[in-house]
Amino acid sequence: LKVRNTEDLSNLNLEKKLNPSTDQSEIFPFTDKSADYPGGINALRQEVAKLFYSEAVYSEINPVKTNVAFVVEKNGKISNVKAEGDNFTFNRQAEIALYSLSGKFSPAVINGDPVRYRFRLPLTLNIE
Repeated sequence: LKVRNTEDLSNLNLEKKLNPSTDQSEIFPFTDKSADYPGGINALRQEVAKLFYSEAVYSEINPVKTNVAFVVEKNGKISNVKAEGDNFTFNRQAEIALYSLSGKFSPAVINGDPVRYRFRLPLTLNIE
């Protein structure tokens, strides 16, 4: 369990080092057209749920919640994924799932130009 998470995070950190974001321009929370995942928000949630390793999460509090914030870059890739919630493992699993998405977002647009966009995604896990 720990090995899998460590390997996943190591691979993601290596990818970040090999492909650093060269565009450190402004990040916009509001745009003319928001960034969108192929198939919409429901498709994004379904993909995250498929990639999420829920067996790693233990909590006496049910449901477990986190808010994931990330940047959708001008090219549709995501960066700077940060999950904030009460359960450390749930937060890390959410970050790994987001970094592991296979699809690229369509970027946000202002005045017809793609821009970096701050995306927020609340997640909840019911533990049975």
